[in-house]
Amino acid sequence: MTELSGEWSKDELIGYFERTTVPLRLACRTPSGNLWMVSLWYLYDGDALRCATAASADIVGLLRKNPSVAFEVSTNDPPYTGVRGNGTASVEPDPGKELLRELVTRYLGDADSRLARELLSDDRTEVTVRIEPNRLHSWDFTARMGEQSP
Repeated sequence: MTELSGEWSKDELIGYFERTTVPLRLACRTPSGNLWMVSLWYLYDGDALRCATAASADIVGLLRKNPSVAFEVSTNDPPYTGVRGNGTASVEPDPGKELLRELVTRYLGDADSRLARELLSDDRTEVTVRIEPNRLHSWDFTARMGEQSP
């Protein structure tokens, strides 16, 4: 069971994940013990965060060696809001690129762009990174920061 803390209820946290389309920042350990971080598109399915990446990406090998991760989904503009947490990641095949297709629609609007075509190319092998959170902590600085002018 996921431990929740911070500003939001579970329903508010789920709503945040569903409407926020900034990349998830995912941190893991390298074999030498150093930290490594990547940004990935994500979907929240109610139990886990799911990301897609190329099967050849460095993060895939790192997660297979050590599945412990930390992550954050947070806004880039004030007033700042977000969710951070930790958990366990697993890497699963996605031969039909089903998750990637969902993510392309979520982040790009449709698959009718050069980037979408490159990502969905038959030349690329995709995997799903599934993050099962142990802890989720939300924050919301709206009251503190108020409306920010550009």
